[in-house]
Amino acid sequence: MINVTVIAVGKLKESYLRDGCNEYIKRLGAYSKINIVEIDEEKICDNPSQNQIDSVIKKEGERIIKKIPKNSAVIPLCIEGKEYSSPEFSSLIEKISLENSSICFVIGGSFGLSEDVKKLGNIKLSFGKMTLPHQLARMVLLEQVYRAFSISNNSKYHK
Repeated sequence: MINVTVIAVGKLKESYLRDGCNEYIKRLGAYSKINIVEIDEEKICDNPSQNQIDSVIKKEGERIIKKIPKNSAVIPLCIEGKEYSSPEFSSLIEKISLENSSICFVIGGSFGLSEDVKKLGNIKLSFGKMTLPHQLARMVLLEQVYRAFSISNNSKYHK
């Protein structure tokens, strides 16, 4: 059984997102030990300069790196990542679990992930070219991880 960690910048503010994430965390318990690590978002003014944005990304990245479990396969979510179908994603997780006991997904904040975090990625993952709020991306990720385990275990969830 592979351990799954999701490191996410920011807290879930909306109750519907918390409820959805909690439901998939509960379901994932049948297949994996799951750990959600929330990293505080950096405070920033309403009209930040590029230097301020770069500083936010760097500081959040440093905090993320400190929380990545040792010997994990790291998968950052980023726009330049690869898109997978659900069956392909399931196969990817199966392959990773043969070589690692732990997988760590990383979701950045409003301004994305630092290059240092992205460089740690064994694989970079994208949900497509559309931008998702990072809180919604967390729920989508949890659902897709659950779907991947369901596919691997021939569950009726994935149709």
